[in-house]
Amino acid sequence: MNEALRCEGLTKRYGEVLALDHLDLEVPAGSIFGFLGRNGAGKTTTMRLLVGLAHPTAGRAWVAGIETTDGDSTARDKFGYLPEAPAFYGWMTPREYLDYVGRLFGLPDAERRRRIEEVLTLVDLKEAARRRIGGFSGGMRQRLGIAQALLHRPPVLLLDEPTSALDPAGRHEILELLAGLRGEVTVFFSSHILADVERICDTVAIIHQGRLLLVEAREALLQRYALNTALLEFDPAGGPIPEKLLEGLRAFPWVEGVTADLQGVRVVVRDVDTAKRALLPYVVGQGALLSRYEWVRPTLEEIFLQVSA
Repeated sequence: MNEALRCEGLTKRYGEVLALDHLDLEVPAGSIFGFLGRNGAGKTTTMRLLVGLAHPTAGRAWVAGIETTDGDSTARDKFGYLPEAPAFYGWMTPREYLDYVGRLFGLPDAERRRRIEEVLTLVDLKEAARRRIGGFSGGMRQRLGIAQALLHRPPVLLLDEPTSALDPAGRHEILELLAGLRGEVTVFFSSHILADVERICDTVAIIHQGRLLLVEAREALLQRYALNTALLEFDPAGGPIPEKLLEGLRAFPWVEGVTADLQGVRVVVRDVDTAKRALLPYVVGQGALLSRYEWVRPTLEEIFLQVSA
């Protein structure tokens, strides 16, 4: 199967509010798919429709080939779901809680015990397996939430804002865990923290006010919005940047502007192809001690703000 998730005309109204407007979307199997949008854009609504926690006003959705918008209970075996604010029984230990979840999924005793130990190791909660969940940090709760979502070996994992309430250390833990799942399951990762999505996702979709604006491979998207600016940094041992070098750069017909500051020299060009062939040889030919040379790429956040303005 080439697609793990598919939506056709998926629409949801809450009274007069159109939360999701005819969403057509396909998520490739095996990908880490970033679903981006501002708060209120329709991300959580989409998630709830995909997992069958809400009924669409119109449209249909499938997860791993099984329709989830018609009440088919067999679909639950095909996905694991982590809501934005997962709730647990605080008096349970992780091992007890996962045993409870495994029983709900009908896992046989031996398989359930084996699988519990596997996911506890995967999310690095083995040493905390006898502690009460009520005393867990936010990051530990999120990791436990991912463990319960993965317990029954689903081919698709749906995560709604899994890092939004975490501190930097907790976010790092969760992102490392998700990156380690690449190729094993399809991860549908909803977030408004664009740096997290840029770090681990290979495909990106942007939703705004309930409407899908674009879907594209992350690298292709960054390349499509690439800036026509080169950054040059010089070794301080070489002394101040020669004014002659800056004047020479400004004289090229393919150069639009040159600025120098403490960060180095930024060269804005009219013709990127010509600049990529001529810029570096010129600078090196001037005898400058160059320590860094790169073409500036926009961040995913900059692209998002431009697209969803």
